[in-house]
Order: sequence, then C-alpha cells, then structure tokens
Amino acid sequence: MSCFDLIIVGGGLAGASLAVALRDSRLRIALVEYQPPRRSDGWDARIYAVSPANVDFLRDIGVWKHLDAARITPIRAMQVFGDGGGELNFSAFDTAVPDLGCILESSLMACELWESLKRQGNVQLFLGQRPVAQRIDGNVAELRLEDGTALQARLLVGADGRDSWVRETAGLLAQNRHYGEKGVVANFSCSRPHHNTAWQWFRADGVLAWLPLAGQHMSMVWSAPDALADELVALPPAELAARVAAAGGYGLGELQTVTPAAAFPLRLMRVPQMVAPRLALVGDAGHGIHPLSGHGINLGFQDARELAARLLQAPAWQDIGELSFLESYQRARREEIVLMQTTTDGLRRLFASSSPWLKPLRNWGMGLTERLPVAKNLLVRYALGAI
Repeated sequence: MSCFDLIIVGGGLAGASLAVALRDSRLRIALVEYQPPRRSDGWDARIYAVSPANVDFLRDIGVWKHLDAARITPIRAMQVFGDGGGELNFSAFDTAVPDLGCILESSLMACELWESLKRQGNVQLFLGQRPVAQRIDGNVAELRLEDGTALQARLLVGADGRDSWVRETAGLLAQNRHYGEKGVVANFSCSRPHHNTAWQWFRADGVLAWLPLAGQHMSMVWSAPDALADELVALPPAELAARVAAAGGYGLGELQTVTPAAAFPLRLMRVPQMVAPRLALVGDAGHGIHPLSGHGINLGFQDARELAARLLQAPAWQDIGELSFLESYQRARREEIVLMQTTTDGLRRLFASSSPWLKPLRNWGMGLTERLPVAKNLLVRYALGAI
C-alpha cells in the first residue's frame, strides 16, 4: 500500500492544475491518469476562452509564462446578436481592462501543466492505469488500480470528467438533463482579420460562436440540435466552411476549414453534493453547463484554485479529508456554479423558445442592456473577476 496525503484521479486541466497549485506544499500527491495529453499537430480542435481571473491563476502557479505566446489570442471585443435585431457589444477599452479573456488550445495548457508535474517533487504519477475499486474507511480513502497497485490517502479528489468514475462509485448523485443538442467545433482560416473580436449569434438553429485565434484564424462552436449537428459534421470541408461563413454573415469573409468538425453531446449536470467524507470533486466531475457562456473550463480552474488555497492554508494538524473541512470548499464554490448553470440554462431556454411573443421581448432586453452602460459593464466585470 502506497500512502499519500492526496490522490487525484484525472489529469485533465482541472486535476493537473490542482496538483501544480500544490507544488510548494508539504502534501504528498498521487495523480492517476490513463492517457496523458499530447500536443496536437497543427491546431487543436478543442479551444477554450480563459477568463482574466484564470489567466492570473495559471500565472500564479507558474504555467502561463511557459505557454507559447504566439498561440494565445486576447479578446479585445465581443459582439452578441439576438434572433430579432437585439445586439450587445462589449469592449475591453470601454471596461478599462487590458482584454476580456484569452483564447488558447486545450492541449497547449494541458501539456505545459504536465511538464510542470513531471518536475514536481511532491507528485508521483500513475500512468496508463484506470482505477477499479475505491473504499472510504474511517480515516483513509483507498484506491486500487488495474495492475493491482493500492493507494491510500487522507483525501481522494475526483477530476475525471462528466462521467466521473470516482463520483459514481462514491454514490454522489448527478442530475442530468440532455439538451438534444451537440456542440460542433472546428477551426478555420479567414480571408479577413478578426481584430481580436469574438462573435456570438442566437439563432433559430442554435447558438453559433466564433472565437479569434492567432493570425487570421478562428474557432467555431455551434451548439446545434442533434440532426443539424450530425449534418454539419458530415459535410465536406469546403461545404462546411461555406455553411459557417454564411451563418455568420461573412463577417470574416471566405473561410477555409483547418480542422475537421467534431461534435460532443450537451447536457446540464447538477451535482448537489460535490464533497463527502474523504472525497471532493473538481471540474466537470462536479458540474456541467451549456457552452454558450464559454465558462466551463473557468469553473474547473476556479474549483482547483479554491481547493488548493484551502489545502495550502490548512494547519499541520488539520485532517484534510474531514467533511467539515471539505464542506467549506463546497460552500465557497456553490454560488458561482449555480449562478452560471442557471444563467446559461435560462438563456438557452429563452432563445430556444418558439413563442411568438418571446422573440421581440428577448431582443428588446438585449437592446435595453446595450443602452445601459452601467449594467453592461457590471456584467463584463463580473465575468472577468468572479469566474
């Protein structure tokens, strides 16, 4: 039996960032990951919008400075269009901030986090093995891997995604509501410059977002009904590019497909209890939201940041697996998670409704917000600082 203070199951962005954030702690950490990340050849199809608060987090844990700056694109402006003339415009300049966030590839962050982990003296990596059994017994959590390796720790952290094995094995309830939609992602080169602007359209056939990438490139996320999503994925590259360009009103001119379209099912997932004795969840293991806000990874990073801060501040006598200690982490994260889930789900329902009286009302609301600078700036500042 190998003994640790902390076992993290899942080495994705949330789990890896938690481990790296504890690099200067006295904690002995085991990180279990079946398939470590690899840098993509060319552009990564998985693109994230990272909020300034989480740029600060990655900077604080020593990762940001090692990322390839040529692959990072700051967002200086954002335009949001309703389905009936409503429009919202956000500007970093108007909000008096350097930028509204940064766009970068998932593999870029993941690989740099793993480079940090490999150099980290208090982390032992268990690679290529899946957990097959876990047990909470009084003062310890035990985990057994496929090859028979047995691990023991005071705290077990599930960072193993939406279909978390740790969460399900522990019996923590996950309430899922499937949207009947898929998120279709692809990257394109553009004939016109994007000027570091992000666009989003609420359409009758879903929510379309264009995110600026380095050079004259952009990443698309189209949250579309299942049938349309399947149709988009099946299109030849040239037809896909033409379809996406037309959907965005040729705002970036003609497009050329750089990465093939891929799709993933969308669902809202609420986890009433993110903690239990000797166990805590971070990232997608503990919550799932609609991608229209682009905040999924930001919530995961903030989970890691909050849990790491509490572990770092804990005195030597503190039992870090004690339920009362873990509940303080859950309370600290609950408001932000519920707010983002409720907001994104509410917006998706509002714009998905075909009610004839709702369409002018929701677009009027967007126009009213656009004409109220104080309200608009409050929305931007909340998104920048709190998430």
